[in-house]
Amino acid sequence: MKAILQRVSESSVTVDGKLIGSCKEGLMILLGVAQGDTDADAELLAEKIGKLRIFCDDAGKMNRSVMDIDGEALIISQFTLLANYRHGNRPDYLGSAPVDEAKRLYEYFISLMAKHLRRVESGIFGADMKVSLINDGPVTIVMDSEVLKSKKQ
Repeated sequence: MKAILQRVSESSVTVDGKLIGSCKEGLMILLGVAQGDTDADAELLAEKIGKLRIFCDDAGKMNRSVMDIDGEALIISQFTLLANYRHGNRPDYLGSAPVDEAKRLYEYFISLMAKHLRRVESGIFGADMKVSLINDGPVTIVMDSEVLKSKKQ
């Protein structure tokens, strides 16, 4: 499972011109579910993201987590994070999970984040979405559950 975290002062997602979800200070998370990902991958990422200290304290140091600042999150499904671009110029997405499993794990991840944060909103799985954000910092972090699992061993 791959996630792109962006520290935002605000973010929103629209589908067909209609506002679907938004957040104020917190995280905009793009989430890609890979073949073979499990509930444990979602749990590992959600736990790490909730505790990741990428928000500034009173001294201006990145010492606070999204939970510490009582921040919000906007979570967007994005299978293109699993792009294989090694051969040719047209990426394939064969490494992404089958649609039903990807949707289930995406929704499970949202439910896990909702346990940690007061407000979590999302896009519509599989929809053509327009995402807007004001990246704060900018702070952007790429996270992969496979990397987190290898760190635990």
